[in-house]
Amino acid sequence: MQKIIPCLWFDNQSEKAAKFYSSIFNNSKIGDIAFYDEASAKASGMPVGSILTVEFQLNGFEFVALNGGSAFKPTPAISFFANCTTEEEVNVIWNKLSAGGTVLMPLDKYTFSNSYGWIQDKYGISWQLNLCKSCVKFVPSLLFVGNNVGRAEEAIKFYTSIFKDSHIGDISRYGSGQTPDKEGNINYAEFNLFGQIFAIMESALDHQFNFTEAISLIVNLHSQEEIDYYWEKLSAVPEAEQCGWIKDKYGVSWQIVPVQLNEMLKDSDKNRAERVMVAMLEMKKLNIADLEKAYNQS
Repeated sequence: MQKIIPCLWFDNQSEKAAKFYSSIFNNSKIGDIAFYDEASAKASGMPVGSILTVEFQLNGFEFVALNGGSAFKPTPAISFFANCTTEEEVNVIWNKLSAGGTVLMPLDKYTFSNSYGWIQDKYGISWQLNLCKSCVKFVPSLLFVGNNVGRAEEAIKFYTSIFKDSHIGDISRYGSGQTPDKEGNINYAEFNLFGQIFAIMESALDHQFNFTEAISLIVNLHSQEEIDYYWEKLSAVPEAEQCGWIKDKYGVSWQIVPVQLNEMLKDSDKNRAERVMVAMLEMKKLNIADLEKAYNQS
């Protein structure tokens, strides 16, 4: 199982978005679809029976698309590198993602890549297309802007000190004469969490965006000890704590979730699943024993 799964928040377009991405990238498929029950609909204001989440895979990399309404919008603060093995593949994917989207960096040849471009698609999700034959297909990327500029290296050390099976990879820094960015700040770096590759960059340009809950990172865990550990280490904004969701000190949103929750919510017994949903909605940090108690209630 992929331990960290990006969750993409949409305004009633999760199924369309998942099908759109699956039609673009090879070896892709739509997985389980969950629907709002009475409890979750009441809590969110969404219609009972409407789509809650859509699980999908792109080239084996897992995503979850969530219908959460209009409260949050995705920004380029979190984007996804899509590494391609041929220039033709870059061009094909770029043309499809460009339809109705916004170009953030033109598709072109750069000093760091023979074919690269940054696009925000019609659903607001940002992709960095890159020609790299030896790279893994998808790499989530964090962009530190505003008050976070100058903190990227600190963040890498912070995350890799918390997550198991973690290490720091290559780091590229800004040189002199690259104002407004300060010499020594991180231009691009990679780090590894639970065996998954992540990228981080920082930019001192006047970007009018930052991290939002519209893209969060689900951490799948097996024990209450793990839940407690990651919650304590990552949560830095008490008012953001709800139903397993937290924000860290940089503003990145995480979902600290036991794998048992997904299994219980998918139970064919709708009464069981709804009891678990009711219990979860009353929690901040998720408690596995209490979720199982609701599930097994007679």
